[in-house]
Amino acid sequence: MLLRLPIYLLVLFAVIPMNLFAQDRSYGRSVVITDLGIVSTSHYLASQAGAQVLAKGGSAIDGAIAANAVLGVTEPMMNGIGGDLFLIYWDAKSEKLYGLNSSGWAPRKLTIEFLAKQGITAMPREGIHSVTVPGAVDGWSQAHVRFGRLPWKDLFGPAIYYAEHGYAVPELIHDFWAEEESKMQPAGKVPEIGARFTNPDLAKALRLVAEQGRDAFYKGAIAQAIVSTSSALGGTMQAEDLADFSAEWVEPISTEYRGWKVYELPPNVQGMAALEMLNIMGTFQPDKDGPQGTVELHKKIEAMKLAYADLYRYNADPRFAKAPVEALLSKNYAAQRAALINMEKANCNPGPGNPSMSDTTYLSVVDKEGNIASLIQSNYLGFGSGIVVQGMGFALQNRGALFTLDAQHPNALLPRKRPFHTIIPAFMERGELRIGFGIMGGANQPLAHAQFVSNFVDYGMNLQAALEAPRFTVAGGKLSCDIVIESRVKPEVLQALRSKGHNLIVRKEYTSLMGRGQAVMHNSKTGMNYAGSDPRADGAAAPEPLLLP
Repeated sequence: MLLRLPIYLLVLFAVIPMNLFAQDRSYGRSVVITDLGIVSTSHYLASQAGAQVLAKGGSAIDGAIAANAVLGVTEPMMNGIGGDLFLIYWDAKSEKLYGLNSSGWAPRKLTIEFLAKQGITAMPREGIHSVTVPGAVDGWSQAHVRFGRLPWKDLFGPAIYYAEHGYAVPELIHDFWAEEESKMQPAGKVPEIGARFTNPDLAKALRLVAEQGRDAFYKGAIAQAIVSTSSALGGTMQAEDLADFSAEWVEPISTEYRGWKVYELPPNVQGMAALEMLNIMGTFQPDKDGPQGTVELHKKIEAMKLAYADLYRYNADPRFAKAPVEALLSKNYAAQRAALINMEKANCNPGPGNPSMSDTTYLSVVDKEGNIASLIQSNYLGFGSGIVVQGMGFALQNRGALFTLDAQHPNALLPRKRPFHTIIPAFMERGELRIGFGIMGGANQPLAHAQFVSNFVDYGMNLQAALEAPRFTVAGGKLSCDIVIESRVKPEVLQALRSKGHNLIVRKEYTSLMGRGQAVMHNSKTGMNYAGSDPRADGAAAPEPLLLP
């Protein structure tokens, strides 16, 4: 025994450091891994509802619709049936990627001239004249017709239950609610953390959609309530504006980034900015000091400004103005833009280039067959326009606020035109790996997408670590040297960035100003699914539960 003890101790001491090192990580949650489906959303009840639908035989889109419907109940300031929707869907059987643009258009009578007669010289950020046709329900319907497996009415049970019977308000949702207290028409006041919140009017609206389909929203009782609400407030929405609306299937746009093909949706959304930013970043090698080093952060901040300058100049509804997407995403153009980056000094106001012409929720779902739904849905600002549809319990979006009243601009307000849109779902693939991902948050989204891709591709992070890693974002959605950044970035790096001219606004370790992301991945070789969920939200990645006899 005396001879064995020292050997035992030597083995023990040799093993302990290795185990400690393996368990010492820079992110908080483990990746969810299963050979069944996974639903990743910003609210645990929505993730659970979607996972239950998968367990009943639903497809990824079935799970996504069920989860999204619950999010409209539990996060009413962020999204709901009064908002718009975009989707990227990977169909594993056909091995084809689909894009869906379900953003609504301006009412026929909402014009620059009409607003001018009201004395309005800039697009209102809230109120009835910021309202465009909500596209979410038609987006659900068209996606379900193409990819759904369960009956339509079976997808809304959890959402109706939580609207009718209530749910406990979680921490971050309470905080978002408090920020929008002036728009608190659904509840009258901000509910406390843990308080039970019910919305019986919304339960009624969801039941109509479940039983009567999309026509209940665009031609039936809900449509009538929307028009009546608009008319009472002096708005322009007519029955025909709703009845004539249809979502549009579109071809995703893409670029290659270090062997990965990354996809976004084309205008009128800002996906091209994420891809242009990646192209500019691709002209540099990843820095040896890592993703939170001075060189890497400076490079990404400057690449973001160049891409956003082009975005704000060219993005618009392609049915009315042609954005030079192909030229903006060319590698030669990226090299031209990258050459403008001064590695020693921040550029506070870069202008757009001249390419040659040739408050939101995101969720991701993967089912056991490998189908992936990358879906984003939004009212835009908190509680959208601040107008709740009479007797229906949901807020109308204020997406019209993103139009401009400059008649010469590509994004100028016109009847039946879709405004510039901030919300973007994303997708990436290489070999047997396919990832549906997104990070919400207005102007934050393209730069957050690019940071996620770089974390995963350049620095070998897994999905969860790539979502959790410290991020930066634009301040107030405007291009300048004002940059919001999380305090987990080292003080010496923050100081070095300031010395280059960046005006840093340092927030807490996990600020929701960085957006709230979700990601799922399918490995077609092993059949395994993986998922991560951003700790900057109240959500989770919920695996499909077993339904045992």
